[in-house]
Amino acid sequence: MDYRVIKENDLFLLTDDKGNIPENHSYGLGLYTKDTRFLSKLDLRINGEEPILLSSDADENYMAKILLTNPHMEKDCQLILWRESVEIERTRFIYGDVLYETVKVKNYYPKPVEFKLSIHVDVDFKDMFIVRGFQNGEVGKRTGQTVDGNSLTYHYEGADQINRRTRIDWNKEAIQVTETGDITFDFNLDHGCGESVTFMVQPQVGDTNHNQVIEPEQALYQLKKSYQEWEANIPKVKTDHEALKRLVDRGIGDLRVLLTDLGYGKFPVAGLPWFGVPFGRDSLIAALQMLSLNPEVAKGTILTMASKQGKNQDSWRDEQPGKIMHEIRFGELANTNQIPFTPYYGTIDATPLFLILVCEYVKWTGDLEIVKEVESNIADALAWIDQYGDRDGDLFVEYHQESSKGIANQGWKDSGDSIVHRNGDYAKTPIALAEVQGYVYQAKIGIAEIYDQIGKQKLAVQLRQQASKLKEKFDAEFWMDDVNFYAIALDENKQQVGTITSNPGHVLFSGMLSEERNKAVANMLLSEKMFSGYGIRTMGEGEAGYNPMSYHDGSIWPHDNSMILLGMGKLGQQEEAKKVMTGLINAAAHFEYNRLPELFCGYSKELGKAVKYPVACSPQAWAAGTPIVFIQTLLGLFPDSLKKEIKLNPTLLDDMNSLAVEGMTIGNGQLSISLQRNQESIEVKVLENTTGFELIY
Repeated sequence: MDYRVIKENDLFLLTDDKGNIPENHSYGLGLYTKDTRFLSKLDLRINGEEPILLSSDADENYMAKILLTNPHMEKDCQLILWRESVEIERTRFIYGDVLYETVKVKNYYPKPVEFKLSIHVDVDFKDMFIVRGFQNGEVGKRTGQTVDGNSLTYHYEGADQINRRTRIDWNKEAIQVTETGDITFDFNLDHGCGESVTFMVQPQVGDTNHNQVIEPEQALYQLKKSYQEWEANIPKVKTDHEALKRLVDRGIGDLRVLLTDLGYGKFPVAGLPWFGVPFGRDSLIAALQMLSLNPEVAKGTILTMASKQGKNQDSWRDEQPGKIMHEIRFGELANTNQIPFTPYYGTIDATPLFLILVCEYVKWTGDLEIVKEVESNIADALAWIDQYGDRDGDLFVEYHQESSKGIANQGWKDSGDSIVHRNGDYAKTPIALAEVQGYVYQAKIGIAEIYDQIGKQKLAVQLRQQASKLKEKFDAEFWMDDVNFYAIALDENKQQVGTITSNPGHVLFSGMLSEERNKAVANMLLSEKMFSGYGIRTMGEGEAGYNPMSYHDGSIWPHDNSMILLGMGKLGQQEEAKKVMTGLINAAAHFEYNRLPELFCGYSKELGKAVKYPVACSPQAWAAGTPIVFIQTLLGLFPDSLKKEIKLNPTLLDDMNSLAVEGMTIGNGQLSISLQRNQESIEVKVLENTTGFELIY
């Protein structure tokens, strides 16, 4: 990993491993908020020279520590600074809307030393889409810099009529500050002595009053306190399986740093560095994965998505009434309508996934109040499915890009080459995806159960009738007798796209398939064609479009596997689920910080270690949520507050002897369970059950 990233709420910093932001770096390093770069250069020097990297710790996503030292310095045969005399420690974190960085220097030379430490900064205020090379357009202009005591402020007047500024403050007297961004300090240190300077960088958007910058010590205290509160309110997972425990701990930490609040409660953004914004599909799936961890995140996600639900027919944004958004951006290009992400609605699955999250959240919590709060959103989403999602009235929901700057493939496999016929031809839209039909079925059955509870029995009956017809037609149109599996999609001519892929695996969770076909799907997913040993591939080896290095046509996505695991766990396919989980746990050992990445290559385990994909977000919310699904799947845990029951089907991995999960919030109470292997059996103990629900296992 050749970059370092930290984030808190809507602000993130992306640097190289030395902690710097080189100008015009190919990966777009910088300090970002609201899809705008508020630092485009950050360069630390000692006596004008670049320090030497000793260590760079990115173990925590909310704080980074980087250790550097000086190179050897002589001039005209005179010693200026002996090599490795000065230790330079950079510690940075984000709290509120401020980046804090403390640079601490310590003298290890036997005698006193003098040196200059300088920071060189610049700001281009570029829109993230321009930084990443996706888009050019009409933009605003820099309007100068101001120096005022221990502060330097850069000013920008946007094409969207929004003024932006970057204010940089520091707490040690500088010997020189220039408007071009050079800030220089003198240090005179006796042997063994140290001194520090702290920089506070605050992006400012608009002309409203901005938060006062609090002292670094208080900011760090508040930040750590928020993490302690997060950890105190989530279940405790204990196991003798160290690799699984590391993966779960890493996932919990990553999910915390990816939480953001737009005013409707905390929800997970998609991933860092480039997708730290609300994404319909990604945020909904990550919240679904997190239900056993913290159901409140699902509530925040539901309310956030409801607030951005489509209202109009707008082909520029692929928007229709009732549709749940794909992605929202807040930068200059979006604000001036040069890109359609305000928000953009080109996603076929976010709307049924929104309904599924409502259903699953209610099953976990019994919170029917949220149903009242989003009742019109639910009705509008259901209407969208039938009116706009099903374009031709054939019961299947299909997508077709209308926006000139939108996305062509609008399922989760959204790259241009992801929907491929057996002969290698790309399918043409409108396209009906297998998993989307499963999502729609699951959504309608789930909402029907809720409607039964709130006195809408007539609508519940209609939804069940619609779901039944969809189930029957799905089996007739998507099933492929020759391979005993389902097609990934139907194309514009209603012809099967017959390539073997992971997509039908998502349908296991829906409850739409017969027992026989549930088994057939699981068997294919665990076959050598689909299962690499490290996980289930997105596309089967040997298919015309298969490429283990591709983004969607043979790679392995942890979240894709997790959606399949939810189905396997629900259906009691525990042996199959254990195989998938074991593969992913073994793969994680080959990645930095025992973290499951967004995706990795689909090469067979027999060829060696898991192979990283060249460009993958890390951390990524739905990859971080995957180990949480492991725990739910091992417990076989599926609560239903509407029926006041909790289904359990517990198991342990083969190389695992104990698992305890304490403090899961279900209904108005908590559930704590332990599993212990005793020779050939697994002993289940209910340590706590204050839910009042019946346990069925």
